[in-house]
Amino acid sequence: MSPPAAQANAPAAQPAGPTLAFWQQRFESQRTPWDRGAVNPALAPLVASGVLAPGARVLVPGCGAGYEVLQLAASGLRPVGVDYAPAAVELTRARLAQAGLAAEVVQADLLDWTPAAPFDAIWDQACLCALHPDLWVAYARRLAAWLRPAGTMILLAVQAERAGRLEGRIEGPPYHCDVNAVRALFPGELWQWPRPPYPRHAHPAGFAELQLVLTRGRS
Repeated sequence: MSPPAAQANAPAAQPAGPTLAFWQQRFESQRTPWDRGAVNPALAPLVASGVLAPGARVLVPGCGAGYEVLQLAASGLRPVGVDYAPAAVELTRARLAQAGLAAEVVQADLLDWTPAAPFDAIWDQACLCALHPDLWVAYARRLAAWLRPAGTMILLAVQAERAGRLEGRIEGPPYHCDVNAVRALFPGELWQWPRPPYPRHAHPAGFAELQLVLTRGRS
């Protein structure tokens, strides 16, 4: 049975959440309150302890201004930064050049991007939480596909509970990433979870980031 003409000619539904124009405008106007203006404090201890080892190929999705891309490159790792906004990509490339560092930086929609090879590790600094929850399942599947078996994923889950939560409202970005929701996206039969409590890092914007270091299963 064919759909009615009005239905057949209806425009395709737009993806939920912020658009490319939203992110581009934020970087062009420098209205990026999620930006610390410095490297995330969680990164250095993970490099020093060998969780992120020299030579490892590390994906940095939603790399933004590129602080972590620069730090990883300076520490002897091989980061690949990806961002949706061309302005963010240009900024990261310029900062790498100014620092005399080399790293690949790609402009792409992460939900429509495929790397040439799996990564040894992923540094997801609230990229998941920048996406509308409608997109989380698709993004989580991609994270698993991008990471080699037994690879490490560092996920900084934004803890940004708002009053609207009590009324069932979805507010963001950043969107609140409850640990139960994260566990559903990365279940224990597929990912190795450390025992809690998990480190919590305060953010100048008023929210916090829960640090989760997960290991992908070998299958």
